[in-house]
Amino acid sequence: MSDSSSAIAARARLVEALIRTGDEDRVAFRELYQLTSAKLFGITLRICGDRQAAEDVLHDVYLTIWKRAGAYEPSRASPITWLATIARNRAIDWRRAQATRRASPIEDAPAIADHAPLASEALVADEEVQLLQGCIDALEQRQRGAIRTAFFDGVTYAELAEQQNVPLGTMKSWVRRGLQKLKECLER
Repeated sequence: MSDSSSAIAARARLVEALIRTGDEDRVAFRELYQLTSAKLFGITLRICGDRQAAEDVLHDVYLTIWKRAGAYEPSRASPITWLATIARNRAIDWRRAQATRRASPIEDAPAIADHAPLASEALVADEEVQLLQGCIDALEQRQRGAIRTAFFDGVTYAELAEQQNVPLGTMKSWVRRGLQKLKECLER
């Protein structure tokens, strides 16, 4: 089986598990957890910066997924994008509630050692991830940096503007224009 066909099969399996979870299928929910927990934990840990907090947030993420899986529409987003958005938003909510700041860029984040094979490795090979990365890399440097820091580190626009020493409106414009360019690139 080629890499692209295995990525397609992994995506189909994830879509099916997510749809069945929406029908309150506990076996499907368990499978969904096994397929995605490593990736979603990585997202929550990166944003929270604390292992225990990331585990707590991940618990909330899966409660949210259980409640909202029935609203998932495969035609609107890939399953991992939908799940990662929930994880990211929950982790950002946690960070804001803690009123802590983390000013280091994502490139400086320490590596997380986990020697167990990840189910998400098959998902990383997904064509959408490669397409998105290519589109992000095509952005101008300040837009790329602002988007990565805002969406991967969970830093607010106000914090970004302060870090870059630019007005808040300027930072919002950079991000908005960058997201528009990303949208155009992904629609091609």
